[in-house]
Amino acid sequence: MTQDDELLTEMYRRMYLIRVFEERAIELQRKGEIPGALHTSLNQEATVVGATLALRHDDYMTGNHRSHGHPIGKGAKVDRLMAELMGKRTGVCQGRGGSMHLADFSVGSLGESGIIASGVPVALGAGISAQVRGTDQVCLTFFGDGASNAGAIHESMNMAAIWKVPVVFFCENNQWAVTTPIAKSTSVVDIAQRASAYGFPGVVVDGQDPVEVFTATTEAVERARRGEGPTLVEAKTYRILEHAEGLPIPSKYREEAEIDVWRLRDPLPAFAKRLTGEGILTEEQVTEIAREVVLEVDAAIDFARSSEFPSADSIFDGLYSNPIIPLARLR
Repeated sequence: MTQDDELLTEMYRRMYLIRVFEERAIELQRKGEIPGALHTSLNQEATVVGATLALRHDDYMTGNHRSHGHPIGKGAKVDRLMAELMGKRTGVCQGRGGSMHLADFSVGSLGESGIIASGVPVALGAGISAQVRGTDQVCLTFFGDGASNAGAIHESMNMAAIWKVPVVFFCENNQWAVTTPIAKSTSVVDIAQRASAYGFPGVVVDGQDPVEVFTATTEAVERARRGEGPTLVEAKTYRILEHAEGLPIPSKYREEAEIDVWRLRDPLPAFAKRLTGEGILTEEQVTEIAREVVLEVDAAIDFARSSEFPSADSIFDGLYSNPIIPLARLR
């Protein structure tokens, strides 16, 4: 197996891992083992993995409210991620972040937030930090089509362009901002067109094709690493399920026929067919990857279930320096 074949195989494995992780998380949320709303990225695995695999281990990224998959795409341990979703002490944020607000510094994930577009200025700061420290690190920041209209994104793009900050702006355009279609909230056909207003490249890719996403993101990352500034990559993808588990939408806002069209473009079976058709994997190897992934997620669930919740006396940990330095000593 060549190095390229190994990359494609790992690409498929991580996509499958995200799929199984999300499916099991849905089951756990419905049973009450994961509290609160759960925003999943089913059908968007190719977008996530294609983008994150373009990064080095020491590169950074920021996510959004739909971001369990991003740390997995960059190589995070799913046991600690599952523990975080369950609010356990062994989670990546010791159970304090949960589904929408987790961070995993072990893979350069600086945070994911339910506040729309809030991760983008953080990514800008990470990029500036790399410039100040004289490293060639890059930060990849994810946001959705709805967030693309937020002021924080445009302010960040403007500053990144002026200072040539090593940031890749990555829009996961899944067509719907909760119940609002992109055509009713955005004046341009492609969000990537907006990059031209700031003087840097904008690229549109098929978000259901991990190789196309990987190729475009790699070019953007390399450009940023050379000191040439940011790129806006827009991946056209689709959210198959509702905006979130545990957040019922009372009205029917999209047609089943539309969903069915995108179900036929499910990236997992399509990519598996591509890999077997090109002789990179056999059917047996595809089956073995699936078996190994299921075992890995099962083990992660067992780990999370057996972990303890944070103790009450740790409630203020991380909020301030402990011990607090008396003000008199600072004068």
